[in-house]
Amino acid sequence: MSNIGSQDILFYIDALLKYSNYSKAAKSLYISQPYLTQIIKRVEHELNCELISRNKLPFRLTEQGKIYYQYLTTLENNYTKLLREISDVSDSDTTVIRIGVLPSLGTYLLPLFLPEFLNTHPNCRIELAEILPEKSEKLTQNNELDFWIGQNSSNISPNLNSVSWGRHRYRAVIPRCCNLYQKDIAIIPEGMIDISEVLSQKLILTSKGSAIRKQIDHLLNVYKVEPHIILESTEINTALKLATNNLGLTIIPESVYVKECPSDYNIYPIPIDELSLDYFIAYQSERTLTSIDNDLISAFLVHGQNNSKIGE
Repeated sequence: MSNIGSQDILFYIDALLKYSNYSKAAKSLYISQPYLTQIIKRVEHELNCELISRNKLPFRLTEQGKIYYQYLTTLENNYTKLLREISDVSDSDTTVIRIGVLPSLGTYLLPLFLPEFLNTHPNCRIELAEILPEKSEKLTQNNELDFWIGQNSSNISPNLNSVSWGRHRYRAVIPRCCNLYQKDIAIIPEGMIDISEVLSQKLILTSKGSAIRKQIDHLLNVYKVEPHIILESTEINTALKLATNNLGLTIIPESVYVKECPSDYNIYPIPIDELSLDYFIAYQSERTLTSIDNDLISAFLVHGQNNSKIGE
C-alpha cells in the first residue's frame, strides 16, 4: 500500500475535485503537477481501479473512489480520536488546544496573546499545526483542530464560525528599480499613487492560493491590469526581503514590519478601501466552546484591538 499519508491523499483528492485540473490542484497544494499525477496513478494501480472520473468536467469520484475516500476519512477520524484519548489519559489535568496557523502569520500573531493567555491558564497546552490555510480550514471543519488563525474571514467555509480584529491596511514597498520610486522619501502619503500604477510595476507576490494573493488577483482583475510578476514566494518575508533589495515591488500587510529606508525604497500605504484584510480565529460551527476556549478568543481579540501594527 502507498506510503503516502492518508491525510495527504485526502488533500490531493479534495484539490482535484475542487479544481478539476491537475496543474491548478498541484499549485494549491504547493507540489508539482507530475508528482500529484504520479501519486494518484500509484494509488489507482495499487487498488486496481480508477478513483476519479476525469472524462468530463467537473471531476467526480467513481463508485470505487467514494469507497476509498470514506476509508481514508474513517482512518483519519479514528487516528484523531486515538490521539485525543491518549492525550486525555496522559494529561488528565491538562487542557490541550490545537491551533492551525500559517507559519509566517503565526510569527507575528501568536506572540501577542499566547504568552499572557498561558500565564492565566498554566494547565493548558497549545499544540500548533503550522500548515497552509487550506489544510487548517479542512482540519478545523473535521474537528481535528480546535481553532484556525488566519486572515480574510470573508473567504472561509460557512461551516466555521469566526471572530476578527477588523480591517487592517496593506502597504506597497517600492524599491529604486520601480519608476514610482521617489528619492529620499520614506513614506509616500496615501492617495498619491493610483492603485493601477502600483499593480503595473514589476511585482514580487505571494503564491497563488494565499489569502493575500487572492485579494491582489481580484484587484488586478478589477483594474484590468496584466501583471508583470517576476517572482512568487510562499513566504511574505521572502517577498519583502527581495523587494527591499531592489528586485521589484511587493505588497505586504501592515502586520509585517518593514524598516524605513528612503535611500533604497519607499513605503506606500494603500487606501484601505482599495485593499484591506482582517485577522480571525475560527472554529467548527457546531463546536461547544469551553470557558478556556472563550478566554483564548478574548485574548486574541483584546490584543487585536490594542495592536494596529505587529512586529514593531
